[in-house]
Amino acid sequence: MGNPIEIKKNIYAVGVKDWNVRDFHGYTTSRGSTYNAYLIVDEKITLVDTVKNRFSSRLLENIAKIVDPAKIDYLISNHTEPDHSSSTPHVMAAAPGATIIATAAGKSGLERYYGGSDWKINVVKTGDTLNIGSRTLSFVATPMAHWPDSMVTYSPSDKLLFSMDIFGQHFASSGCFDDEVPYDELMREAKKYYANIIMHLGKIVKKTLPAVEQLDIDMVAPAHGLILRKHIADFVASYKDWADCKPTPKVLVIYDTMWMSTEQMAKAILEGATRPGVDARLIKLSVNDLTEIMTEVLDAGALAVGSPTLNNNILPTCAAFCAYLRGLKPTNKIGAAFGSHGWAGGGAKQVDEELEKTGIARVREPLTCVYKPNAATLEECRKLGAELADKVESYK
Repeated sequence: MGNPIEIKKNIYAVGVKDWNVRDFHGYTTSRGSTYNAYLIVDEKITLVDTVKNRFSSRLLENIAKIVDPAKIDYLISNHTEPDHSSSTPHVMAAAPGATIIATAAGKSGLERYYGGSDWKINVVKTGDTLNIGSRTLSFVATPMAHWPDSMVTYSPSDKLLFSMDIFGQHFASSGCFDDEVPYDELMREAKKYYANIIMHLGKIVKKTLPAVEQLDIDMVAPAHGLILRKHIADFVASYKDWADCKPTPKVLVIYDTMWMSTEQMAKAILEGATRPGVDARLIKLSVNDLTEIMTEVLDAGALAVGSPTLNNNILPTCAAFCAYLRGLKPTNKIGAAFGSHGWAGGGAKQVDEELEKTGIARVREPLTCVYKPNAATLEECRKLGAELADKVESYK
């Protein structure tokens, strides 16, 4: 953030905005990001999370505008990933008497990352509480949402949930709250964040959401992006849909090409899938960003994925997409592989194998052609597009 902002009485946002970051372990952050940390001023001064290491001085400066950092009594570490924890050594140097609160896995992670043999770390689990004066904070472990150490912190008296990466967005803006930016932009960034970071954890999300819904909250303070005070219900509803990768009547034709043959096939598949009520899109891998593509994959009903054959293999751009897709494990999708080849095939077959590994139900064997698609092949491509559209048309 900039200057500290009081989000609840005696609770301040003291994190930082990273306007210029454009890559987050392979995720393209076109809107920048924030590393959110929160300071609770009570009888016991409590800091919830830290920020990326290179912003540690800014964090301490923000805290110092409210209270001497040396007076920090507790540092709650909801998550040990370095974008949230790598300023921990700096905070502990400024407040050597502070006690760190973390899960057992969080304690292990902090020690492995930073040493900290002289730090006092109290391990908590779901249901444990911490009285800091007028407030009693409670903790809910959320392992693998999205690391084994993850937990959320709840302040019942403030009706405030510190949600860690849940409900986050990589979104730097001049605002601090969700109602200070356009709604469509907020939800697009939330969807992008879910698709590229959390999609593969759908089963865990579905187990975690009921625990969140049981809490009496009117504000959610995530570790990235805007603080939620108006659109909490919309985020919960969206997460329920996204956790199932709830399919919509959308067909994505995702491909790359060498000598335009696979592109001709892709365009014919798109032509077959195009009709009123079906959102059919053509996505060329070499000119589109994987982060944006995966955001569209999240709620797509069908994927047609095409690659030519290069050295008896998938084209590298297609291979990268398939690897990214497999790691994020989208569910409730149908699909098919297609592509051209010369004297030896292999590209489309390998795409088909990748779709199978990902769990996508293929509607047919790979659709291929030698060198260049003829009229009969293009008609078969149109039929494939129509078949995919038929199957997703009823999705709402």
